[in-house]
Amino acid sequence: MTSHRPPRPLLVLDVAALTPRLLDCMPRLATLARSGSWAHLGTVLPAVTCAAQSTFLTGTLPAEHGAVGNGWYFRELGEVLLWRQHNGLVRGDKLWDAARRAHPGYTVANVCWWYAMGAETDIAVTPRPVYRADGRKEPDCYTRPPRLHDELTRALGTFPLFRFWGPGAGIDSSRWIAEATRHIMRSSAPDLVLSYLPHLDYDLQRYGPDDPRSQRAAAELDSVITPLVDDAEAEGRTVVVLSEYGITRVSRPVDINRALRRAGLLEVHTQEGMEYLDPAASRAFAVADHQVAHVYVRRPEDLEAARGVLLALDGVERLLDDGGKKDHGLDHPRSGDLVAVAEPGAWFTYYYWLDDAAAPDFARTVEIHRKPGYDPAELFLDPLDPWVRARAMWVLARKKLGMRYRMAVVPLDPSPVRGSHGRLPEDPDDGPVIVCSASGAVCGQVEATDVKPLLLRLAGLG
Repeated sequence: MTSHRPPRPLLVLDVAALTPRLLDCMPRLATLARSGSWAHLGTVLPAVTCAAQSTFLTGTLPAEHGAVGNGWYFRELGEVLLWRQHNGLVRGDKLWDAARRAHPGYTVANVCWWYAMGAETDIAVTPRPVYRADGRKEPDCYTRPPRLHDELTRALGTFPLFRFWGPGAGIDSSRWIAEATRHIMRSSAPDLVLSYLPHLDYDLQRYGPDDPRSQRAAAELDSVITPLVDDAEAEGRTVVVLSEYGITRVSRPVDINRALRRAGLLEVHTQEGMEYLDPAASRAFAVADHQVAHVYVRRPEDLEAARGVLLALDGVERLLDDGGKKDHGLDHPRSGDLVAVAEPGAWFTYYYWLDDAAAPDFARTVEIHRKPGYDPAELFLDPLDPWVRARAMWVLARKKLGMRYRMAVVPLDPSPVRGSHGRLPEDPDDGPVIVCSASGAVCGQVEATDVKPLLLRLAGLG
């Protein structure tokens, strides 16, 4: 049914890793929860950004929308690819599709939610480096409409890519995104504004969620959010704050690919003394994604061998077969033949080499697109290198002079990581949360698949 009344404008903030416990460190959001409403928010397996955001926007599970993680093995290409950006990878009826059926002309801005490129939104902003022909990578972003790029750069400076991820990740990127969101609300007044603020991801993974530095990060982010929420409420917007997952304390990295290699199931090829995963030749290998790993098995006759290796591996809580994947809404062709879930306190590394001397050169760099799995060690400078900061400064100087550079500062030791996510939460207070400025809008627990219909109702379109 088409609505003839103007929709109620919305601001939807995805605050990565926000939990009910962290609200105590965030006075502005805590006030919003008290004056409005809040609820525990169910998540999906794996509880990671791309899978959860896709569920929020489609109202379906990964089995339907296809975002089975932050990346997966593209069987048709023979490659593991993480952090792809095109919205065509997400199947299903999106939130804005449903809104426009109810109200033709409904306008939407996406500020750094994932899969922004190619989406049918009116405005989009997403991190997008400049990849120079000589191999250099420069900070930048992609926008639609194109004029918005220079508009935001003039007002806010270049998108701080190296503060968005890596050893230097911090509040600057979330501040830039929040200010870009305020600019778009003032200048374009879209009916729906989606904005993603990643700041809590960093120190919670570095130090764990209960560390004072993580609690300070929450307070720091609250100060960045405050003017954005104030603007939204002054404009008459309903504000919704949600998160995709909660981060819990970990201390046990699990080398799932090394176990498969030692069993003779994973293969590598070597160039200039460096080993590279050979997924097409491997009988089995894993795409590690925090506390969940998709395990791809080339031939059915190798399935039991892979299962036996992984069930014997300390830190693996359970393996999902076809029935288990179906039970968790993860039975999609992109999923692994088996899906491993880590025990509490454990998480999966992507490492597949058995000798650090054979590690590929990208292993020591921030390289989210070449690593065949997620690497939280990218948040650290190598503590075993006494000259690491001096070398980083030298590399930055080369970069500023326009010279080629390689920022090889990431440790190969995963033990400093203290926080992770991906499992379904055991305690709802360690899981995601949803806060709404509208009194009585949410209570108890809201499922991830219910976020889309909830937002349509709050807009007066459902």
